[in-house]
Amino acid sequence: MRLGKRILKWILYLLLIPILYIGMSLILLSITIDRKIENQVSEKTIYLNTNGVHLDIVIPKNNIDSQLLLGLKQEQSDKYLSFGWGDENFYLNTPTWGDLTFKNAFSAMFLKSSTLMHVTRYSYKHSDWMEIKITESELKKLNFYIQNTFKTSENEMKVVLENKGYSPVDDFYKASGSYSCFKTCNSWVNSGFKESGLKSCFWTPFDFGLMKKYK
Repeated sequence: MRLGKRILKWILYLLLIPILYIGMSLILLSITIDRKIENQVSEKTIYLNTNGVHLDIVIPKNNIDSQLLLGLKQEQSDKYLSFGWGDENFYLNTPTWGDLTFKNAFSAMFLKSSTLMHVTRYSYKHSDWMEIKITESELKKLNFYIQNTFKTSENEMKVVLENKGYSPVDDFYKASGSYSCFKTCNSWVNSGFKESGLKSCFWTPFDFGLMKKYK
């Protein structure tokens, strides 16, 4: 009986961890960090794109500065580039949610791991992207934030993983930082908005946290 009670207690403790995590996440994502720049002309456009779980920042190619474009694979027909950040093992071994395994999910959330930038090229704007108007200075800061996430070689070039993309229009590049349950793909996007002076969440591990701020 005592052994049974101990097992039950530990099961309850284990269940409490995700409940607390989700509860705190919902509280923190509801706290809005207001935009720093007010009453200035927001003539530039960016977009948020989500697959239902993972957020990407989409920027028109003519709004991307030359330093960020340097070393990225490009085609003449590219009009937009999307940028996402995440765990390397998860990105490469979970191309679809059907490929998700407990091991990959656990490693990404709780073990220190290398990360990648995922860059996708688009020839046209998608109707489900969320449009966001920003200023020239906010755009410059966002470009700088994304550029600094790329890990570069000794000659300051981005490091592409050849033939690892999901399709002919996307590529993976080495990135800085380690993924965890406290620094997720979505909190990376949120941090980029926050550092750029844009409206953002206090913190969010979920895609809907930031998306709701712009609805």
